Amino acid sequence: MRRTTRSSLTVIAILTLLLTLGVGWGLVSALAESASPPATTAPGGEKIILQTGYYEKIDSLNPFIGWAGVAYDVYNLNYDLLVDYDPDTLQPIPGLAESWETSEDGKTWTFHLRKDATWQDGLPLTANDVAFTYNYNVDNELAQYAVYTENVKHTTALDDYTVQIECTKPKPGVLQMWIPIIPEHIWSKISPKDAESDFQNLPPCVGSGPFQVVEWKKSEYVRLEANKAYWGGAPQVDELIFRFYTTEDTMVSDLKSGAIQYAEVPQAQYTALQGNPELTTGKAQLDTFDELGFNCYEGPSKGHPVLKDPAFRKALNWAVDRESIANIAFGGAATPATGFLPASFWSEPLDYHWEPPADAKYTFDLERANQELDAAGYTDSDGNGIREYKGEDIKLRLWAVNDRAQATRMGKLITGNLKQVGLEIELQTIDSGAASEGMYAYEGDVFTPDYDMYIWFWTGDFDPGFLLSVFTTDQIENWSDCNWSNPEYDALFKQQDSELEPATRKDIIWQMQEIIYDQTPNLVLIYAQTLEAYDTANWEGWVHQPAGSGSVNNTWTYKQVHPVTATAASDAGGGSNTGLIVALVAGGIVIVALVIWFASRGRKAAEEE
Repeated sequence: MRRTTRSSLTVIAILTLLLTLGVGWGLVSALAESASPPATTAPGGEKIILQTGYYEKIDSLNPFIGWAGVAYDVYNLNYDLLVDYDPDTLQPIPGLAESWETSEDGKTWTFHLRKDATWQDGLPLTANDVAFTYNYNVDNELAQYAVYTENVKHTTALDDYTVQIECTKPKPGVLQMWIPIIPEHIWSKISPKDAESDFQNLPPCVGSGPFQVVEWKKSEYVRLEANKAYWGGAPQVDELIFRFYTTEDTMVSDLKSGAIQYAEVPQAQYTALQGNPELTTGKAQLDTFDELGFNCYEGPSKGHPVLKDPAFRKALNWAVDRESIANIAFGGAATPATGFLPASFWSEPLDYHWEPPADAKYTFDLERANQELDAAGYTDSDGNGIREYKGEDIKLRLWAVNDRAQATRMGKLITGNLKQVGLEIELQTIDSGAASEGMYAYEGDVFTPDYDMYIWFWTGDFDPGFLLSVFTTDQIENWSDCNWSNPEYDALFKQQDSELEPATRKDIIWQMQEIIYDQTPNLVLIYAQTLEAYDTANWEGWVHQPAGSGSVNNTWTYKQVHPVTATAASDAGGGSNTGLIVALVAGGIVIVALVIWFASRGRKAAEEE
């Protein structure tokens, strides 16, 4: 038997201690490294990049023709507005204009611009650019922002930093005009006809906002670089990337892995993400609604003519189960809707949402729907189970526009409801591009919409003016998706647009909603909550707009969000790491003591032997 000497025991003890401490230190270092903020960086690690995920895709970078919600998220970052909106209250605050005043009659508005604003190509931004922007829209009758320029006569640059807007009528909504300010030295070279048709505005897109679009790969991503010379202070990230997904599962997987830091997610994935320690989940209430829309166009149309009849459309209100849509298609993250100006977004005293009285409120009642259809003359004379229009079975196309993940589920529920009242429905899930081609179809130069019914959703501005405008006759061939026309509604729209007394304006807006509710050019289905998840373990500076119930997907967030500081990360994980160090060191000492004890026991036994 080999004897173990004192010197070899000492070496074993020392090596054991070093090994223990080395392993411990390696584990601690590894844990400390994994606990540090994994800020997304470009190759080489020189840039801080924030990435967000979208199910919807950008349709155009040209702010005169784009309509997708995510496109307007990008416009908000690339371009400035004359007046900004407070992130907490949504009230007007200085933007490019530092201050303003209006005449007593409300027809003349004077804005004083900040002197430190520049375009992203380095040229100064002046009152000439602001005047050009408004006159470019007004003089050329461009449709995209016509709702905001209603009653605007002319805009004049009084000097380099003072601009005056003259109106034909009092216009209290001047401070709510969502019109991106564009550079005269670029857009003056673009004909107005091209601006609202073919001009692509490819990157780099020159604006004055906190970020600039520098790359766009359609259907995949858009990349924005921070404007380091931004008058409001440079954003705290170097780049912002909006990634577009075709499946919800892939987007959520990237969110969990840290490949993206923000996404709107469907109910099933939202519930699963609520226990993720890296992410914060929230339900934002915005001015959005989902609709079943109808082709109401009285002119040349390839839509089914039965949809021009208000009695037919009104009867369908009783046939659609909004409660089931909210609970099944949205997993309970929605409430049944009663009008196109959402409830719970505005507050008193100017709560613009009109609620129908109990005795006039549509509910889910198939028997009542059948009675109304019978009374309107749409019966099943041959007994084949399908109601008829002028002797022909009523067969309607229903498009579920797939920019919204829940659209197909809504479509299946609605199809089932309408079949129960004797209508034959062909459900098609299509993308927004195909839907747009049908809704804005022409035969030669003649507008000839080619669709029957559709499921889509709308998002409005902080002021209700935009959503109100969508149903006006002037917006047919533009924002109107139902092509409905009503002279009384049109007159009320013009009246509210020039009403200086806020309470009176609210009363007019309530009358407009009552007309829509009665005539049913669309059937408003639900008010959905925006379910979002975002990384708060490694990123901070997320801003809710408005405070409390609002989304963090806004310009204020992207100007302020940044990786969690090293100190904060250390504080967050310091307790557990320190405990591990102590435990490992203590464990090493115990191991050394045991080695020495066993070694000495062996030596004593050898001596006795």
